Amino acid sequence: MSIITKAIVNADAEARYLSPGELDRIKSYIATGDRRLQIAQILTENRERVVREAGQQLFQKRPDVVSPGGNAYGEEMTATCLRDLDYYLRLVTYGIVAGDVTPIEEIGLVGVKEMYNSLGTPIAAVAEGVRGLKAVAGGFLSAEDVAEAGSYFDYVVGALQ
Repeated sequence: MSIITKAIVNADAEARYLSPGELDRIKSYIATGDRRLQIAQILTENRERVVREAGQQLFQKRPDVVSPGGNAYGEEMTATCLRDLDYYLRLVTYGIVAGDVTPIEEIGLVGVKEMYNSLGTPIAAVAEGVRGLKAVAGGFLSAEDVAEAGSYFDYVVGALQ
């Protein structure tokens, strides 16, 4: 849910007009809209490289996941791991566009720990992969854009821990 939708839903639930603070947050949201869309576009256009390089970083830091018996051992399982990293990058772009973590939470994080635990997937490795996404993505963005996007990557990492 975007900041605008949240403000309207909250105000309507209380049968009131939007507060000055809510209006200021909406104004800021609109003013940063082009920048947020540009960040999402850059990440989307570079997603294959971001995911591939983040995966390489993960496999170097955590060789246990690609070793025999590891969750990303073999071509098919490695592809599955990279697919998951791509999924988290996509979720991050949703959050950036919305200016809020709600889409990340509602679409992709509910029950994720339980799912990974049931599959025997080391959650710490998944979190490390998302950290890698953040690091690689930062190479495509300005310092200001990294600051904006970073909080969404950090939110995903926090939810995985």
